[in-house]
Amino acid sequence: MKIFCVIPAWNEEKNIPEVLKKLTGFVDQVVVVDDCSSDQTSEIAKKFGAIVLRHQINRGQGAALQTGNSYALKNGADIIVHFDADNQFLATEIPLVIAPLLNKQADIVFGSRFLGKKANLPFFKKYLIMPLARIINHYIFKITLSDPQNGFRALSKESATKITIENRGFAHNNEIQMKAFKLKLRIQEVPITVIYHRYGQKFSGGIRILKDLLISKIIN
Repeated sequence: MKIFCVIPAWNEEKNIPEVLKKLTGFVDQVVVVDDCSSDQTSEIAKKFGAIVLRHQINRGQGAALQTGNSYALKNGADIIVHFDADNQFLATEIPLVIAPLLNKQADIVFGSRFLGKKANLPFFKKYLIMPLARIINHYIFKITLSDPQNGFRALSKESATKITIENRGFAHNNEIQMKAFKLKLRIQEVPITVIYHRYGQKFSGGIRILKDLLISKIIN
């Protein structure tokens, strides 16, 4: 069973070393997709043994994830874990996220900040952005998951083959969830820990999430 971890990264030279150190022993191969960083993200990731794929222009996180998925599938991945480069997730929770796939109980697993574990969400995200996003997901997209926007997930090889990520913006999370439901994949959520740092607490990011969700509805 070959487990790949795909990490989209843009100007993460300060965080990527610690993230890659912590991943050691939890996955078989790390793939960092550098989305046209202007810093040393690629060089540092290579020093830590990651496969580095680099976009020549900034294409967005969704496009970076699809680049990583395609590479992983071509190179024998049985499970693909999506993980962020900003040091908000815990590598020690990867076994919990992939367990339903290993046990053949699910085809795709989504991490959730709302199932009991620590997630020090910024005030506006917790009490405004996330509730609104859940309402949009539930009533417009018919998605009944507890966390509408979470980058920590795991896909079986079969699921990753069926789901092509087309949304380059913040709504790629919603797109993955929506396609998983439409394809009638076996879906599970597991509680995960998210540790927010000051640089990840901008209210404008939440507004972009809601905007991309609504645009995604119009397009689809």
